[in-house]
Amino acid sequence: MWRNVQALRQISQRTISTASRRLVNRVSENQKIFQEDNGLPVHLKGGAKDSMLYRTTAGLTLFGTMYTVYYLLVSSMPKKPN
Repeated sequence: MWRNVQALRQISQRTISTASRRLVNRVSENQKIFQEDNGLPVHLKGGAKDSMLYRTTAGLTLFGTMYTVYYLLVSSMPKKPN
């Protein structure tokens, strides 16, 4: 059992030490991209993913607003008795 604990400790130390070497500091690159004056708003300067996220959010918001107004109109009308 003690051997299993030691083996697990070695594996965990190895993965932690190798994971820290893989990290690359890209903060300065991202700062250059977001501080660039290209006429785009900040929430769209990230590229295609930001654009798709923005459009999806805007579409869902528009759909939710339209559905809410529709449901309020339907709810405000009294049902006709048969």
